[in-house]
Amino acid sequence: MSAARIADIPVNPSVRDKRLPLAEAVRRFVPDGSRIALCAALEQMIPVAVGHEIIRQRRRDLTLIGPVSDIVFDQLIGAGCAERVIAAWVGNMMMGSAHNFRRAIEDEVPRAIEMIDHSNLTLALALHAARLGVPFLPTRTVLGSDLAQQAHLREITCPFTQQRLHAVEAIQPDVAILHVQRAEPGGACHAWGTLGLTVDMALSAKRILVVAEEIVAEDQIRRDPNRTLFPGDFVCAVVEEPWGAHPSPVQGFYARDHDAHADYHASTRSREGFTAWLDEWVFGVPDHAAYLAKVGEARLATLQVREHAYSPHIDYGF
Repeated sequence: MSAARIADIPVNPSVRDKRLPLAEAVRRFVPDGSRIALCAALEQMIPVAVGHEIIRQRRRDLTLIGPVSDIVFDQLIGAGCAERVIAAWVGNMMMGSAHNFRRAIEDEVPRAIEMIDHSNLTLALALHAARLGVPFLPTRTVLGSDLAQQAHLREITCPFTQQRLHAVEAIQPDVAILHVQRAEPGGACHAWGTLGLTVDMALSAKRILVVAEEIVAEDQIRRDPNRTLFPGDFVCAVVEEPWGAHPSPVQGFYARDHDAHADYHASTRSREGFTAWLDEWVFGVPDHAAYLAKVGEARLATLQVREHAYSPHIDYGF
């Protein structure tokens, strides 16, 4: 199925149980050529399990959209899944530059990719514009920077003040892939901690795929409505995948696995090292459960929350 037809995939708001296995959700909603938005929450809740499944299904010609991608963009690029990247930064969050990304840009290995540069702010504006249904939003921050040379940023004159501004072209992803703490089967979900561009990324897209640490009853979501990101009617599928963001952190569930990031950075310095890592950690395991078994319970236990910090009780009554 081509990306041009992703809007033809039916989403029935009346369906109250949208749960799917991860592999089936990717098969249905991440076809070749898709514009996929992910890694919305900046440093936490990176949808690593989804990235690995996309690689296993050998998706091709994807456009990757996200502000700060941690290692999942690098993995998708190294696996040959990406044709284009729209981002502010691609790297290993704690280690620096991403090796696969650099090889693709500098040496076209494993294939050439197009890089469309944004700042964190201009990418946020581009997604917010799509959410609002307008073709662009203005900003001052690009003036005087090299970003002003990008085709998706056009200098304009404000019709009210005559000030010089730049118009940031809207970006509408085909599907936004979000990792959250909890969701109910119908798609409504809760997330907390650093959210980054989560809401704008979701509501700018044609489809939303939610991956949750846990699936809870609908009334649990309804009891805390201010933490709900968007109505479940907008969601095409809900996947329950505990530890689905490992090795990135999820606030309230587990911390960042620094050793995994360091090991990945060292292993991927060469193309051969990356392909060996890919064979071991992605193609060498059939699914995320097998991946976690390979990581091991002892290592995962070291990442669990050590000092709980619960929010105060809130009364929504009148």
